[in-house]
Amino acid sequence: MRRWMNHPGGARWAYVFGSVLLFLFISQTITGVFLALYYVPSATSAHTTVAYIVKEVTGGSFLRSLHAYGSSAVVIVLLLHLTQTYLYGAYKGRRELLWISGCILLALMLAMAFTGYLLPWDQKAFFATTVGTNMASDVPFIGTWLKRFMRGGDEMGTLTVSRFFVAHVFVIPAVLIVFIATHVYLFRKAGAAGPPSEDPLNPKLPTQRFYPRQVVMDTIVALFMILILGLLAHFSPTELGPKANPADTQYIPRPEWYYLPIFQWLKYWRGPYAIIGIIVIPAITASLLVLVPFIDRRLERRPWRRPIAVGVFLVTLICFVLMGLMSERDDQRDPSIAKQVAKQREETEQFMREPFQPEGAASSLSAPAVSVLDPLAAAGKKVYESESCDACHGENGVGTAAGPKLTGATAQKPAEELSNLLRHPTAKMIEGEMKPVDLSDEDLKALVAYIKSLK
Repeated sequence: MRRWMNHPGGARWAYVFGSVLLFLFISQTITGVFLALYYVPSATSAHTTVAYIVKEVTGGSFLRSLHAYGSSAVVIVLLLHLTQTYLYGAYKGRRELLWISGCILLALMLAMAFTGYLLPWDQKAFFATTVGTNMASDVPFIGTWLKRFMRGGDEMGTLTVSRFFVAHVFVIPAVLIVFIATHVYLFRKAGAAGPPSEDPLNPKLPTQRFYPRQVVMDTIVALFMILILGLLAHFSPTELGPKANPADTQYIPRPEWYYLPIFQWLKYWRGPYAIIGIIVIPAITASLLVLVPFIDRRLERRPWRRPIAVGVFLVTLICFVLMGLMSERDDQRDPSIAKQVAKQREETEQFMREPFQPEGAASSLSAPAVSVLDPLAAAGKKVYESESCDACHGENGVGTAAGPKLTGATAQKPAEELSNLLRHPTAKMIEGEMKPVDLSDEDLKALVAYIKSLK
């Protein structure tokens, strides 16, 4: 205990990352528990329950944003902690198991981010996870089985959501807790490595107790992290896109920012060479990272005295960042991709503007019910069907892959504005193959009444 409580060379700001990661894990656990109170893990209800959290629950959007931004913060702080530990040579001097447990924690955190990404079941989550699970099929011998195991079958559906939910909420957190405890135990046993100039085996610098200076530093950074996450969650809340539509062949999937470098890397490996880029090279890279303490056996820790080790690490890190930037650049350079991505962004913004609508509410209004509530709307329903509007916009305006839904924000528009839009579609509507409605004033009035009844 005494050895763990003392830091050779005193407290340092460079040592705060481990404590901040523990704080973020606790924060993610608390926010995740509250989100799980409303969440239903099924393909039919997942998106609706998340939409309810975002649009109806008091503070729900803020809570979900804290959880989403917290996952990104975990990845950032993990990379900073890994970089600081490597540059300081803190894995030297009987700290091999400590380093390996840290690498396992890194992999588990990335797995948490991957499994949690699907749970909202919106377009972005569905198609990005489809690409991610497809990669599993490239694993030799067990690829097909692994893909089916992750999905719960050949296609993405309720079993996929259920399995990802169980992994994200129960399995991975349980393993995380075990390895966090192991990591802390190994850190206590090995002791703090101290600054790079210190001997990792026999520290010679004067020591300082963990409390109070290092505790104060850790607390300040944790409070700063709370402030940043809170401001982001309040002023730039995480958005939710339209519900996943597997029939949408136009959607262009893109992963979260921390997986963009991997996404870009996969572009360079096609056909028979895919196994090299997807399996062989990442496996070798991960193995070298885990085995660093056994490869670099010298006790020298100062970065400027380890040019090869530090150089390889920094080049790898820089390439990782550059590939992420290249992925964004490629999207902007391709006009068709940029146009589709902009369209997807607009659809997400439109969905966020629409009021919450329970599952099946749009289709619950049958023709007899309409006729009782409003005879004019009932006449409009007949016009809607006779003009084949349901071919694109679906029965009762619920929307299809060919046309947007008419419920929600569209139905809330003033009657005069709706009439004008039907007579004179916008450029975007014409681009989506919407043609001007050629109806008598009486039929148009009835059609507008029917659309407004769908709200």
